Amino acid sequence: MFSDETKDKINAAVGVGKTVAVYGWIPFILYVGYSRSSPQPSLIKLISPLA
Repeated sequence: MFSDETKDKINAAVGVGKTVAVYGWIPFILYVGYSRSSPQPSLIKLISPLA
């Protein structure tokens, strides 16, 4: 059905997609929570616990 080269490219793309999903999920959830919150806190208060 697919050639070996095409299978390798698909596997590489799936691997990159998995890596992006794993390392991008938590920042995405934090961004959505930050952008949808009613009293939007300043960014420095989110980053620094002492601010």
